[in-house]
Amino acid sequence: MRNQGIGSWPARRARMTPDRIAITYAGRHHTYREFRDRVYRLASRLSVGHGVGRGDRVAFLGANQPALVETFFAAGLLGAVFVPLNTRLAVPELRFILHDAEAALLVLGEERDGDGLPGRHVTAAGYEELIAAGSTEPIDEPVAQDDVCLIMYTSGTTGRPKGAMLTHGNLTWNTVNLLVDVPLAHDEVTLISAPMFHIAALAQTLIPTVLKGGRVILEPSFGVARTFDLIEAERVTVMFGVPSMFAFLAQSPRWAGADLSSLRHLLCGGAPVPEPLIRTYQERGLTFLQGYGMTETSPGALFLAAEHSVAKAGTAGVPCFFSDVRLVAPDGSPAAPGEPGEVYVQGPNVMPGYWRRPEETAKVLSEDGWFRSGDVGVADADGYVRISDRITDVIISGGENVYPAEVESALYEHPGVAECAVIGVPDDRWGEVGKALVVLRPGAAAGADEMLKHLDGRLARYKIPKYLEFVPELPKNAAGKLLKAPLRKLYGG
Repeated sequence: MRNQGIGSWPARRARMTPDRIAITYAGRHHTYREFRDRVYRLASRLSVGHGVGRGDRVAFLGANQPALVETFFAAGLLGAVFVPLNTRLAVPELRFILHDAEAALLVLGEERDGDGLPGRHVTAAGYEELIAAGSTEPIDEPVAQDDVCLIMYTSGTTGRPKGAMLTHGNLTWNTVNLLVDVPLAHDEVTLISAPMFHIAALAQTLIPTVLKGGRVILEPSFGVARTFDLIEAERVTVMFGVPSMFAFLAQSPRWAGADLSSLRHLLCGGAPVPEPLIRTYQERGLTFLQGYGMTETSPGALFLAAEHSVAKAGTAGVPCFFSDVRLVAPDGSPAAPGEPGEVYVQGPNVMPGYWRRPEETAKVLSEDGWFRSGDVGVADADGYVRISDRITDVIISGGENVYPAEVESALYEHPGVAECAVIGVPDDRWGEVGKALVVLRPGAAAGADEMLKHLDGRLARYKIPKYLEFVPELPKNAAGKLLKAPLRKLYGG
């Protein structure tokens, strides 16, 4: 094949295992032969009917569903660029991304109508018409590893969203890095309920499962009861989630009696995993395969292998096989073991830059390919890195750096804590002090003074928050990742 990119994978897999089930959605199954044919049909109609060609941006707006997967691979088959859109964004935010990406076409999921969005649309009904009218004749457009495969827009916590360009090579090498550490088999049953408009669900679960010829179960969203049902009925072997998703499962009344015997690999990322949550799963004989990364690194940068998950619990592991990571002190020198430093990443999984943002790219990407993450990490003597916080989240209290993730991990050891977050608030004496925001477990009763006293002896005194407030919930994005900017706005005064 002349197509060396991700778009060729359905055809490559179908010629090896055409009759295996590739995708399960809403009780319906598609084999790899059917999956390949639908991708071919879609690609042929995108090309002939809509003029989509090499380099054109094809956006998708919708929850996890076969159309998202098929559009991703069909774009890659044509040498076009896939642009997944966050379903939680407001119409003006979506308009900005579509304009910025100069999308040639917007494909709408079955639950979206596209009202108020610019450009040409393909509705859900129109989508199936495209599939029906398309051709299954092979398409073999030359696509190289260095060609851009997708543009994924970052959350925009520091301003307007930026589109991280990820090449076919970036995603391929990320898959290789993952498979070095996670022995995925051909018979995996992978549950994907985290949204694939974020990089981890797409690149850490969907793409590797397709490469290995496993079965993907697509769920539009995460639900505790539904997850337990699917694990038991479908014998799920692989699942990705952010810590809050796994915490919700562990807090469910079904946790103790659920049949989890089929699970082989629990991939967890998106935020530091509290050690009490790690122990909760270890007590059930389950091990988190933790890692650290970001959209710009496709996403894997660090990984904690299963064999070290107990001894090095709480760390994000060591650099992935084909990636390099270093920690840099504020003065630019290498951070010594035990000292915090900014995480820098280099490797074939690192993006070439932000879409049409050369100045923004230059701020984070050096000429020799080192990406500045903006995250703080601390390495132990063996090189295992514990991610502390975003640099912007660090609380500087009386000249001392306080890393909220460390405080949050200690708070999670209190039996009454369901969720928590720590932010910095102004203080006349110390400049800034910590404020803990806590969601109590159902039925739990605890006072703020008692909970702060729980931290005494677990943390240095300067790390203990000066304030603690109980809140009904914590804001999260669509992937379940905690959003601290709204917390600072609401409670940081």
